[in-house]
Amino acid sequence: MQAGRRYSFILTLKWQAWPLILFAVWAAVPVVLYTSLDIRWAHLPWQPLSLIGIAVAFYLGFKNNSSYDRLWEARKIWGGIVNASRAFTVMTRSYIRDDQGKDCSEIQQRVVHRHVAWLHALTYQLRMTKPWEHNDKRALTSRAFLETQYNEQKFDNLRPYLDEAEFEYILSKGNRASHLLNQQTKELMGLRTSGEIEHFRHLQMQEMITEFFTLQGKAERIKNFPFPRQYASVNYFFVVIFVALLPFGMLSIFGASQVSVWLTVPFSALCSWVFWMMEQSETTARTRLKVSITTFPLQQWPEA
Repeated sequence: MQAGRRYSFILTLKWQAWPLILFAVWAAVPVVLYTSLDIRWAHLPWQPLSLIGIAVAFYLGFKNNSSYDRLWEARKIWGGIVNASRAFTVMTRSYIRDDQGKDCSEIQQRVVHRHVAWLHALTYQLRMTKPWEHNDKRALTSRAFLETQYNEQKFDNLRPYLDEAEFEYILSKGNRASHLLNQQTKELMGLRTSGEIEHFRHLQMQEMITEFFTLQGKAERIKNFPFPRQYASVNYFFVVIFVALLPFGMLSIFGASQVSVWLTVPFSALCSWVFWMMEQSETTARTRLKVSITTFPLQQWPEA
C-alpha cells in the first residue's frame, strides 16, 4: 500500500514504461501509412470513436468505484478485528478472576494466546491463492518478496500459543481459525461452570467470540468471492479496442499537414496511457486486495 502523499512520476513511469512505448509505436503506424505510403483512408472519423471513449470511461469509473468499495470493506474488517481483539484481551484480564483469591493468570494467558493463534491462523488462511487470482511468475515473486505467499509450514507459528494436544487438534482441521474460536467457546463455558467467570460476563465474552466469527466470515467473503468476471473481462476488451482505434481517429484531427500529423503519436500515446492506467489501477486494486491482520506482542505476559 502506498502510504505517501502520491506516487512519484518516475515510479509510475517505471511501472508503465512498456505500455507507453507500445502505444507510441502503435500510434506511429497510421502516421507512416498516411505520410510515406499516402494511404488517405487510414484515418477514422472522430465522432464514433469519441462515443466509444465515453462509454469506456463510464465503465472504468464504475469498476474503480466497485473495487474501492471492496478495499474499504476490507479495511473496516481489519479495524474491527483490531478493536475487538483489544476489547477481548481487556475482558479476559478483568473478567476471569476467582473470588477466593485463586491466581487465574495462567487461564488468562491461555485464552489470550489462543486468540493470538486465531489471528495468525486467519492470516495464513487468507493467503491461500484462488484460481481467479494472479498466479504468474511475477505475482509469485512479489508474494515471496513480501512474505505473503501461502505456506502450510507457517501454521507451525501457532505452536508457541497452544499446548501440544490442542495444536495437533487444530492442525488436523480444515478451517483452523474457526476451530480455534470454537475452542475459545468451550474454554469460556468451562470457566463459567467452574465459577472463574460469572454468567453475565460470560455472555459478554461470548458475544465477542461471535463478533470474531462474523469478522472472519466477512474477510472470507471478500477472499472467496471475486469481482464478477464479466466486468473484469469485458471492459478490458473495450479498452484494448479503443486504444487500437485511437491513433486512426487522432489522424483525422492532426492530418492537416505533413508536420502536424506527427502530433498524432504523442497525443495518441498519452490518451491511450490514461485509459490503460485506469484499467490497470482497478485491476491492481482488485487483485492485491488482502485483509491484513495484526497480532499482539505477547513476548511476556504480565502478572494479572
